[in-house]
Amino acid sequence: MTQSLMTVGQLARRTGLTPRSIRRFEGLGLIYTVGRSPANYRLFDESALWCVEVIGKLRALGLTVRQIQGIAALYLDGQDESIGPLLSQQLAAVRQRIDERAAELDRLRERIDHFERAQAPMLTGARSFAPGAGDPTRSADRP
Repeated sequence: MTQSLMTVGQLARRTGLTPRSIRRFEGLGLIYTVGRSPANYRLFDESALWCVEVIGKLRALGLTVRQIQGIAALYLDGQDESIGPLLSQQLAAVRQRIDERAAELDRLRERIDHFERAQAPMLTGARSFAPGAGDPTRSADRP
């Protein structure tokens, strides 16, 4: 059975990744290459499609490329060690980042709410913008 080989451009068209991303992932060892063509193009087989799919799924879960590299290294090590515990640890780290970002966004929402309450007359057009008093360009002495 003859296996179909793809160049970077062909793999990009089939996966939706940019050629640059494919080269980067290949350089990081996340996408398998089968070598180079006589014209020195990188060549990929069907396993590259599987690699791209796995990378996409892990990225969609919020894992960073560095975290995916760690999982891939363990997987490629060939040991019988399961990647499950490492993946679980990485997902916990993603969840913590999400929680921290959510808290940061909650604090921003509170600042916006406070500003809107304090500046309600200005926001409805009842008075001029005055988030801070003492604008020197708006002096009462100026014409």
